[in-house]
This record gives sequence, C-alpha cells and structure tokens, in this order.
Amino acid sequence: MDFNWIEEYCLSKNGTAKDYKEEWDAVRFQIGDKMYAMLGEMKGEPVFTLKLPPEYGETLRRIYSGIIIPGYYMNKVHWNSLLLNKIDAVTEQLVMEMIDSSYDTILKSLPKKKQKEIEEM
Repeated sequence: MDFNWIEEYCLSKNGTAKDYKEEWDAVRFQIGDKMYAMLGEMKGEPVFTLKLPPEYGETLRRIYSGIIIPGYYMNKVHWNSLLLNKIDAVTEQLVMEMIDSSYDTILKSLPKKKQKEIEEM
C-alpha cells in the first residue's frame, strides 16, 4: 500500500518538519520541535500515530474498534494509532481530519509567539 499521501498532507501543514527516529524506526512530523504524528510499525504492520483530544480519540476508537487503537508505545489517553493495513475501513477525509486535529492540538500548546510565526508561514 502507498501511504505517501499521508506524508504529503502532513508536510503541507505550516511549519511541519519531518525526521527519522532510528531508535523507533519511525518517521516523525513535528511543529515547534513537538511531534504531532508518526509513521512507523507495530509488530511488522504499518501504523500511523497521532495526538488527539482525549474525547475525540475515545470516540474514534469506539467507532473504528480494531482499526484505531490506543497509541502504540505512547500515552494511551492522548495518542491514537491507525492500523494502516486496515485503512480502507476509514475515509481519506477522516484521516485528514485526524491529522488536522493533531496538528492543531500541538500548535495550540506552543508559546503564542511561536504559534504566530508558524501561522504566518
């Protein structure tokens, strides 16, 4: 499966930087040095992990049980993992909404000055 569109969408967000964390064997997407999404593997299967508001994440995990799960090796309250081998069960629009929510959550956690710099890019 090709997940390049996920990477492209993340990189289209203002101020997004991408790096590869060798210890995790994962590609991370960050703003202001804070990660908001990560492409990696869970037991050999591709997984996309994002930080979401707790209520939103819980709702998605309930609706898409077995497809969206508590964040793999992350804080289970705030992080959620989408099993990419089952991505056909969700819409591209939903994945983009999850990315937007994760990005916005991290952006709002940054100092106001940094937020303004990123928003003006």
